[in-house]
Amino acid sequence: MDKEFNRQQFETLKIKASVAKKFRKYCRKISKSQSMTLLLMLEFFESHGLSPEEDLGPHINTLESLLKKRFNSVIAIIRDIEKHQTKPTAAMMQSLFTELEADPQKIPSEKAQNSSKPTIRFVERKQNKD
Repeated sequence: MDKEFNRQQFETLKIKASVAKKFRKYCRKISKSQSMTLLLMLEFFESHGLSPEEDLGPHINTLESLLKKRFNSVIAIIRDIEKHQTKPTAAMMQSLFTELEADPQKIPSEKAQNSSKPTIRFVERKQNKD
């Protein structure tokens, strides 16, 4: 028996024998008592805003198709980013590095920079003494 409902008394419901048999079979399948199974079913319908008379087929199919469209659009955006941004940038970087590796004379070295004439950045002013 269910611990939460231990102190409550039983009530009877009038249902057809075939329905009761099917319900008991379902209760054994999910390993719950009949009271708990019925309570879980009621809470499910209430929390999801469903009616047992509604057909779930179109609702689930519509939701599934919307999700597929969203996934496809996200995939298309990612592919576009790869095609127009990532791959060209990577190719440019790769070409720069391969060009520098192929011609070592183009690589600026510190010695070459130090041996050239230094540029004069500041000039002292002459002060006139009168």
